[in-house]
Amino acid sequence: MKSTFDAQGEVLVVTGGANGIGAATARAFAERGGTAVVFDVAHAEELDGIAGVEQHRVDVSDREAVVFAVDEVLRRHGRIDALVAGAAVQPRSDVVGMDPDVWRRVLAVNLDGVVWCAQAVLPGMIAQRSGSIVVFSSGLAHAGRAQASAYAASKGALIPFAKSLAAEVADYRVRVNVVFPGVIDTPQFRAANPTGGEREHWAATTGIGSPQDVVDCLLFLLSDAATMTGSVLTRERSFAQEVA
Repeated sequence: MKSTFDAQGEVLVVTGGANGIGAATARAFAERGGTAVVFDVAHAEELDGIAGVEQHRVDVSDREAVVFAVDEVLRRHGRIDALVAGAAVQPRSDVVGMDPDVWRRVLAVNLDGVVWCAQAVLPGMIAQRSGSIVVFSSGLAHAGRAQASAYAASKGALIPFAKSLAAEVADYRVRVNVVFPGVIDTPQFRAANPTGGEREHWAATTGIGSPQDVVDCLLFLLSDAATMTGSVLTRERSFAQEVA
């Protein structure tokens, strides 16, 4: 069943929106009458010319850059109704040989970036007494995977963070939920699984979805129909099957 969510007059900030799930979400939100503002370090030509989609070059690990970009969105549109925090990096490295800069970069983007974006958008949501924040975790947060310790740690930390934040802002009618998208064919997935054998593994165990497969779940969480907060929604067949 396709979402009937009407986003008319609403403003969404989606991080990591230059491709993959983020880009698909931005496009779907705009198609439903809303304004989707993409924060990413890259520019997506596929989103150029789409009515209701704006792009801003933002590194979410840079708190000042996030604050500046959010202020610009508020100046232009007067409100932010939703945040989909999808920006993430997933370099592969053994723990023994991991460069400290790799560890810090993964946590800075995947974890700190969510915190900085939430900090920046929440005052406006609290003032208007409405809002929805969605963050992405991963089955690797439960199952782990060789050479994915930094990514798994960052995604695992987002679950208690989101649940705690949900409790903090519930009285202001701001909702915070977590999504486990499952294995999705995105540029990040292909970079983290460069060989045919690795991709065949995922296809045989969990299956490989498309970004569009996640969009309706996200639109539901952004809509007034989703009254839950502090919840974890998963598309994944099995956490255990995500062990490569």
